Amino acid sequence: MVPLLSLWLPVLVSAVLIFIASFVIHMILPYHRSDYRQLPAEAEVMEALRKFGIPPGDYVVPHAASPEAMKSPAFKEKMLRGPVIGMTVMKNGEWNMGAQLTQWFIYCIAVSFVAAYVTSRAVGPGTEYLVVFRFAGCTAFVAYGLALWQNTIWYKKAWTTTLKSNIDALIYGLLTGGAFGWLWPQ
Repeated sequence: MVPLLSLWLPVLVSAVLIFIASFVIHMILPYHRSDYRQLPAEAEVMEALRKFGIPPGDYVVPHAASPEAMKSPAFKEKMLRGPVIGMTVMKNGEWNMGAQLTQWFIYCIAVSFVAAYVTSRAVGPGTEYLVVFRFAGCTAFVAYGLALWQNTIWYKKAWTTTLKSNIDALIYGLLTGGAFGWLWPQ
């Protein structure tokens, strides 16, 4: 077993590598540009919704407050007539990318810390690169990627978007595994 505190360097290095890779993936490479489509009649829909002053939050339309309400004829009719919508309303104004990037980096550290924990409990000091790589990389892949599937299963996020994000997760897992394998204590 490897003391968890002795893994601060691979945790930090892998988080920095993921942060840089995510920048390249989302800002330079084009494959995520089709994740979201423009809403038809965007201006008219925005104007129509604006008058309601919908506060930030997650919404589903139509909404049923209970399993019993989902069985009601009125709810079933709303579902048939549509539109059926799952949406997140964000605060008005410009995005504060600084706050979001800070949260993303903290998340990268958290995932790397979990990878450190799992790997440190599975293998000892001096373990060969590939063994460390497999444990840390697989743990990071699971953390970055597999949880996204439930949004597709339950909330109908496009499978293509989820699969593209899982490609990202694979890249992040490989980078994490590489950093841990390289910096593993002897």
